[in-house]
Amino acid sequence: MKQTEFLNVVLPFQDKLYRLAKRLLVSREEAEDATQEILLKLWSKNESMSKYKNVEAFAMTMTKNFCLDRLKSKQAGNLKLVHSNYSDENTSLQKQLEAEDSISWMERIMKGLPEQQKMILQLRDVEQYEFDEICELLDMKPTAVRVALSRARKTVREELIKKHSYGIG
Repeated sequence: MKQTEFLNVVLPFQDKLYRLAKRLLVSREEAEDATQEILLKLWSKNESMSKYKNVEAFAMTMTKNFCLDRLKSKQAGNLKLVHSNYSDENTSLQKQLEAEDSISWMERIMKGLPEQQKMILQLRDVEQYEFDEICELLDMKPTAVRVALSRARKTVREELIKKHSYGIG
């Protein structure tokens, strides 16, 4: 595979790789490093890439495994999973503060979720993957994915209800 072909295949999902790495790793720099590392690994496999029926799923699996290995090796316990890289210059300061507060609460709530539930919630609700794609990426049965997603959503919902009912938690 030539460089231009490789770029045509990989560039459309490069941002997804970064977002997944950002959710799993602590910092933007770590996520950027992880994404670069995955792209290098993909390039080193570019001759055999045509044998994969879904290169994006393969790359997402590589990213997940790479990030989890990094976390095991040096920084377990410092996970950030919630999307915070958006901006809209037309929003008021009040709305920005409310959005930042909501993101902060979501980060706290999601930090308490089991690793598998975090991954499934990230892939389904943030990245918008289909259930069969999540099953393939995480090597899980559809029923297990649906149960884990349901439990994760229920936990998040209950914690948000608690926060809104009682104020600061």
